[in-house]
Amino acid sequence: MCTKMVQVLWGCFLLWNLYISSAQTIYPGIKARATQRALDYGIQAGMEMIEQMVKERNIQDLKGSESPEFLKIYYVNYHFINIKINAFALPNTSLAFVPGVGIRALINHGTANISTDWEIKSPLFQDTGGADLFLSGVYFTGIVVLAQDDFGHPILKLQDCYAQVSHNDISFSGELSVLYNSFAEPMEKPILKNLNKMLCPIITSEVEAVNANLSRLEVLRKIDNYTLLDYSLISSPEITENYIDLNLKGVFYPLENLTDPPFSSVPFVLPEHNDSMIYIGISEYFFKSASYAYFTAGAFNVTLTTEEIFSHLIRNSQGLGNMLSRIAELYILSQPFMVQVLATQPPVVNLLPGNFTLDIPASFVILTQSKNSTAETIVSMDFVASTNVALAILGQRLICSLSLNRFHLSLPESSRSNVEVLRFENILSSILHFGVLPLANAKLQQGFPLPNPHKISFVNSDIEVLEGFLLISTDLKYKTSLKQQPSFHGWEVLNLISGQWRGKPAP
Repeated sequence: MCTKMVQVLWGCFLLWNLYISSAQTIYPGIKARATQRALDYGIQAGMEMIEQMVKERNIQDLKGSESPEFLKIYYVNYHFINIKINAFALPNTSLAFVPGVGIRALINHGTANISTDWEIKSPLFQDTGGADLFLSGVYFTGIVVLAQDDFGHPILKLQDCYAQVSHNDISFSGELSVLYNSFAEPMEKPILKNLNKMLCPIITSEVEAVNANLSRLEVLRKIDNYTLLDYSLISSPEITENYIDLNLKGVFYPLENLTDPPFSSVPFVLPEHNDSMIYIGISEYFFKSASYAYFTAGAFNVTLTTEEIFSHLIRNSQGLGNMLSRIAELYILSQPFMVQVLATQPPVVNLLPGNFTLDIPASFVILTQSKNSTAETIVSMDFVASTNVALAILGQRLICSLSLNRFHLSLPESSRSNVEVLRFENILSSILHFGVLPLANAKLQQGFPLPNPHKISFVNSDIEVLEGFLLISTDLKYKTSLKQQPSFHGWEVLNLISGQWRGKPAP
């Protein structure tokens, strides 16, 4: 009876924990905001993208059957194939936010020049040839609704689609072009009717093709040999009259362990700015999760042998060579030695207005390195190094670099009688400044990838450190061509137009 009661209580406890965890609010680690300026630029860049799309797309064949009275025959079957859009103009195009819904697209007074091959069959004759169509009065309106799927991918839905072409003029070519052009006008109306029926299904099909690409988007990206970064959407986009916000999870995981860090994200609010096209908020939680993931993966532990010290460190600084001579003088070492810098806890991240610091608690160990015996510790001490973090955007990546601000050294009581703390602070400062931090900054130059679509680069970028998060303000520039076509599928390499995926392998 007692055993059953324990099992019941344990089951209730598990259910309660599941309920608490499911009820816990998840806040984003990254917020990306697009303003009306981004939509306006999207129209400009979109013309180039649409031009590329229509040149690559095979437009659906147009066919039908009519009974023209002027020919005094029962029917004429027509079939237009190899339809190509050679030129188009969309002079009156606008995009606007619909609060709580999506983005409304409006196109008015558009025109297009189309070439096609045709086939005509009737009881009396059949023929083939070519034709040019001029479409005018092109009109489209619809709302693109943005949401998320169960895996955190963005998805699009087309709502309230209405499209029509008001006028079309057909000019036939071929041996009997004079005859066909004489009755082209009566044929224009039925062709236009069938064309207008096709427009919204064609546009809906394009949206579905975009969603097929979005569903393959790798929202969990390998950053390096230590960590993964989760870019998945945690909620549907938030849309106001002036902007759209995307809430991304923005959390790092150790490569072999996809468990959330033992601390929670906290809410943060982007300022109501509209001078830039895009605003990206990167929370303190993002950097804390990176610190925890890299610490858990052992990325902060550095071991330098004698050879590495002299080959990689001495040549970088004459002062460092003098420092190593001082270590040798202290211990009169006659055998090789090693230096270990081991993080004892995850580095502490602090984001305050105008100030980004990283405090690194670690231990510093010097060991002898003998071929015939195990390594022997000469000295071991703990320290906390306080570093300032400088930030820059290079390409599509956020680049960080560390500079030593100050550090506090603590020695064991047994060692204080043999070694002067101040002297070792100077030695350790040199090792950190000339040895460890340059190695760390070399790794940090790989940067953190920022989410942005295919062929879109950041320009006029600015970074501001605020309370609890970074604010990146940037404009966009569409690149018409790329020299490389790598193979990784990430946010910054998403191609929504051509249906192809291009990217760069993770470092």
